[in-house]
Amino acid sequence: MLKEIIEPLLDWYDANARVLPWREEPSPYRVWVSEIMLQQTRVEAVKPFFDRFLESLPGVKELAECPQDRLLKLWEGLGYYNRVRNMQNAARVVMEKYDGRMPENYEALLELPGIGRYTAGAISSIAFGIPVPAVDGNVLRVMSRLTMDEDDILKQSVKSRWEREIGGMMPQDRPGAFNQALMELGAVVCVPNGTAKCGQCPLEAFCMAREAGRIRDFPKKAPKKQRKIEKRTVLILLAGNRTAICKRPENGLLAGLYEPLNLKEHLSREQILNYLKERHISALHIQEAEESKHIFSHKEWHMAGYIVKVEEPLGRETDDIIFVEREERKKNYPIPSAFRAYMKYM
Repeated sequence: MLKEIIEPLLDWYDANARVLPWREEPSPYRVWVSEIMLQQTRVEAVKPFFDRFLESLPGVKELAECPQDRLLKLWEGLGYYNRVRNMQNAARVVMEKYDGRMPENYEALLELPGIGRYTAGAISSIAFGIPVPAVDGNVLRVMSRLTMDEDDILKQSVKSRWEREIGGMMPQDRPGAFNQALMELGAVVCVPNGTAKCGQCPLEAFCMAREAGRIRDFPKKAPKKQRKIEKRTVLILLAGNRTAICKRPENGLLAGLYEPLNLKEHLSREQILNYLKERHISALHIQEAEESKHIFSHKEWHMAGYIVKVEEPLGRETDDIIFVEREERKKNYPIPSAFRAYMKYM
């Protein structure tokens, strides 16, 4: 049955594929950048980031040589900043080992930092025409509904099985189009949470879950572990037309990015004022800002915000805090979207 889906799937894709900037010129570098950006992010949201990134860093050499703060600033708003760090590490390997050209080999791509089986499959098939699968969540959802597969798609063994199955049925002449067609079908038609547009699906006649009236039952996933909740207090320190920011540690969550003062637990006004006093920062006025929540993959920050007008300190005790003007911050300092609710005060 699976081999029978190839022709109607490719016909549908040829007629309905979305026009996307990375598809217009599917060079290895452009495919690579787009696939990393598209992880955990919607296509429409990625488009402006992709254009901005490619304008500033049009190739592997520019990516390899980009200063880290500028690199993180270009990635600002996409989240998962380790991904772009890994991209730069991979770009440096490509410069040193492959003279700046992405290797035309699936196994060699897998050896680059941050490139897993899915991304290697996408680059290999789309940019180089190599018939290897690129199996992401969209593809797993399509295949599990087509076959009423009862196995948990979050298990690596299940993903590996589908990689073997799809790898064995790929058309040798159009592997990139086939991979993109499966991904596209899952992204725009065979969508999650029971809202699949089965009437628009070119594979409706083959779909076992559709025939059984069980679309909502697939794909199977084990329940996720509950995220840890952390209470934080965010302080927006304003000194004239400048705002205080700090650089996070080079390792760990949001490594190397900048943030407003971000303290553990929900602090009272008195505790905040005592903290500032200990840092030799003189507070002139303090008022509450809204509460905010940011969800990471493994934890949640529940934030209480305060706007504090201060005298700008000059002592050594505040060396880790810098005060910058708005335009300078927007241009040079990458601040994660976790603090989006407080950016308007900055």
